[in-house]
Amino acid sequence: MLLASNSFTAALKAHEKQIGLWISLASNFSAEVVAPAGYDWALIDMEHSPNDYFSVLGQLQAFAASETTAIVRVEWNDAVAVKRLLDLGAPGLLFPMIQSVEEARQAVSATRYPPHGIRGVSGATRATKFGRVSDYTARIEEETAVLLQLETRAAVEQAEAIADVSGVSGVFFGPADIAADIGKLGKPMDPDVWALIKPAAQKLIAKGMPVGTLVLDPVFAAELLNEGFTFVACGTDASILARGADALLAQVRGAKK
Repeated sequence: MLLASNSFTAALKAHEKQIGLWISLASNFSAEVVAPAGYDWALIDMEHSPNDYFSVLGQLQAFAASETTAIVRVEWNDAVAVKRLLDLGAPGLLFPMIQSVEEARQAVSATRYPPHGIRGVSGATRATKFGRVSDYTARIEEETAVLLQLETRAAVEQAEAIADVSGVSGVFFGPADIAADIGKLGKPMDPDVWALIKPAAQKLIAKGMPVGTLVLDPVFAAELLNEGFTFVACGTDASILARGADALLAQVRGAKK
């Protein structure tokens, strides 16, 4: 049995536009609800949600039956957590709060087996279909998406150097934390935030590095894709549920006599 290709990684390399959805409800059942929708990628979040390894496993299984590639945002740039998620079969990882070239190298190293990195070796894992994938160790590095998240002004100013680290598949800009870092807490759509992000993103795009982000405005999400962003998440499962519930109640209350 051979390792299946990662369509999301291939799309990033080909600079094909990828529309994503943030997954934070920590439920395999809710993941199964959105999996058939047809998003190119989904982000299972461990940083800002109550996910644990078993809940992530259930969500990976839910998305495995769909055409959507499920990426996992690891809690932190921690080699042990990375090892466990890769053994669970995560097709790619998003590393939060990367602040330097050295931290970028550490993230990539955690996804690589020796001599190229420090990932521990285990044979009978979900990732290898319990020892059945014969070319796993030979091909997994080229198939795994390694995404680095920049979330401060200092990190954005180092974007080009961070993107030059070998093994980085894409750079993700986090507008909410960037907003907080520049004194705009709670205002991720503030023009000053995007005046910082967009020039840095365009420099990376010019170098051929895929760039991505998360925004909750679908019009702005499309605008970013049209400007050269490669992978953009345009909503979160929690926000869709909250807004849908609010809108439904408001509609009925407004029509009630």
